[in-house]
Amino acid sequence: MNADTTPEAVTVDLHVRSLVPRAGHTQQNAAIERLDDLESAGLLGAFNVHVWGHQVSLSTAAAQTDAGQFVLDRVERFREWADETGRSIDSFFETRRVESELRNEEYAALVLPSLTLAEYHDDELAFVAPCSDGDAVCTVEDRVDALAARSSVDTVRADDQTEPAVVAEEEE
Repeated sequence: MNADTTPEAVTVDLHVRSLVPRAGHTQQNAAIERLDDLESAGLLGAFNVHVWGHQVSLSTAAAQTDAGQFVLDRVERFREWADETGRSIDSFFETRRVESELRNEEYAALVLPSLTLAEYHDDELAFVAPCSDGDAVCTVEDRVDALAARSSVDTVRADDQTEPAVVAEEEE
């Protein structure tokens, strides 16, 4: 958030992959609980959870379904954000060739991370995690930490007026 962004203007969408191993499930639950706590404390305007699968086919009928289009549209917007901000999400959203032994065919599929955070300020995409800036990776946990730190405010009383004072700011 910048100085002009109030907590009420911040929406976080957390995309969780279904059927992940136990470690991934624990990570997903921790992120959901922390973001729910931030929303309950009034430090986020809204928090939504979206469940998506392990992958979405790029060349079969599944890509044309509402669910397939939802995923592909979101990931395309995430890629645009990454290009605009000098970051990359490519290593987290990989395109792979998949062989179907059942149908004896091969197709391209977009493999999704087990956890993805999309942060919006006034309905504009402001951050995606996980991402990389070339030197470092920002995980979902890192971004939730940053949201908690940047959203934390103490109430300062001066002349009977209440003003929020920022406790911590994230460096960009």
